[in-house]
Amino acid sequence: MMNTKKLIKMAKKWQKKAALSRKRISFQRSSTTTSSSSAGEKGCFVVYTVDKARFAFPISYLSNSVIQELLKISEEEFGLPTEGPITLPFDSIFLEYLIKL
Repeated sequence: MMNTKKLIKMAKKWQKKAALSRKRISFQRSSTTTSSSSAGEKGCFVVYTVDKARFAFPISYLSNSVIQELLKISEEEFGLPTEGPITLPFDSIFLEYLIKL
């Protein structure tokens, strides 16, 4: 199981790679019914909500304090996933509301 420091280091590495590619990435949301894969789009990380909605965020969002807090809450609630996707302890409506803010 990876610890938080290793995940942050890995996330920063991914963020640097995304910055080097200089591609503009927009927010994407798709339904889990179209794909059961936890693999995300290039330059994005994927999280799921408790109602199984899939959200893909640009890697650059990992530096955002709100996203960091959401990931911390997820870790406290469910632990760090060793297999499978990160699940946030919120429903999709709440996460969509946060995104709009």
